Amino acid sequence: MFDNSKRQLNFAVIGGGHGGQGIAAYLAHLGYKVNLYNRTITKVEKIQKQGFIEMEGCISGRGYINIVTNSIEHAINGADIIMVAVPASAHKYIAGLIAPHVASGQYIVLNPGRTGGALEFKNIIQNINPGKDVCMVEAQTLLFACRVIEEGKVAILSRKNEVKVAALPAVRTKEFIGIINHIIPEFVETNSVLDTSFNNIGAILHPIPTILNCGRIESTKGDFLYYIDGITPTVAKIIEEVDYERMQVADALGAEVVSLREWLGYTYDAYGDTLCEALSNVKGYWGIKAPASLDTRYIFEDVPQSLVPIADMGQYLEIETPTINSIIHIASVIHGEDYYKSGRKVVDMGLLGLSLDEIKSYVISGEVYATGGVVA
Repeated sequence: MFDNSKRQLNFAVIGGGHGGQGIAAYLAHLGYKVNLYNRTITKVEKIQKQGFIEMEGCISGRGYINIVTNSIEHAINGADIIMVAVPASAHKYIAGLIAPHVASGQYIVLNPGRTGGALEFKNIIQNINPGKDVCMVEAQTLLFACRVIEEGKVAILSRKNEVKVAALPAVRTKEFIGIINHIIPEFVETNSVLDTSFNNIGAILHPIPTILNCGRIESTKGDFLYYIDGITPTVAKIIEEVDYERMQVADALGAEVVSLREWLGYTYDAYGDTLCEALSNVKGYWGIKAPASLDTRYIFEDVPQSLVPIADMGQYLEIETPTINSIIHIASVIHGEDYYKSGRKVVDMGLLGLSLDEIKSYVISGEVYATGGVVA
């Protein structure tokens, strides 16, 4: 456990995309030592040469980066907190890279974990490097709505009022909050990673409007406001049905979740009599256009890493998710890939064979308690 009274925290940020550049710039701007990793060094060469990332928007200023590297070992060496900000489709790959080099006492934070991210990440680390006292932490969503304007310059479009986080195991969440609170006070404790995973709003807001606006995206190359123009009353009706199925699975797991409209309220102070009205009241959403093509992470990340684990957990718990299954199927047709087959499932999260009570026990304590004692 990090002793906050002795020295300043050091960070590693994994990922040089929108979220990674936003988080790295912000932490460095606050004066923290930040190492930035990106798999392809040519995509962050400008940052490496100039030594900083510029922010504009609701937060402005420069964050001077300590090192920019494509060596995961170099990036995480000496880091107290490893902030992973890559598409969830890369979690498995990054976990495999980090596992041999991770040190006991480090915190790995998925920003965000999507659905089941922390569970899969920890399962991989335990299989490759068992015995390391590494604390996984999962954020429900990214702290910022942000977009890279050009390499080394990022627009912070909006900052969320609150982001729920949980450690795996949950008995360590207060420990993490105590360390990070003076840096990111928006991080607030929730019960377990089941809460953060099943409050994954990206699973709702990303793939469904993209798929249902596929013709418009192809004909305009995404030249419309994604959340405002792309979510009409009929699209909203389908979104809310998927939202209902998500909450049904979460409820069976005992996770505390909120509806999409409730989330918009406490995250952005955006309310309305309808979902469309609430979305139009999110100021940051007025600056976000639709994806330029259907080759977008809103499908290739959010379907296999967000919707598939919800549907697979539903199947595991014998809860029907017909609308989610339909979206997964259509996405698979669009991309010519079986996303149910390739997506994150119960087995990847290390939960296969566990009862409902055993799953709940594992996310809280890190151990599986069944009748008669510890079984794993």
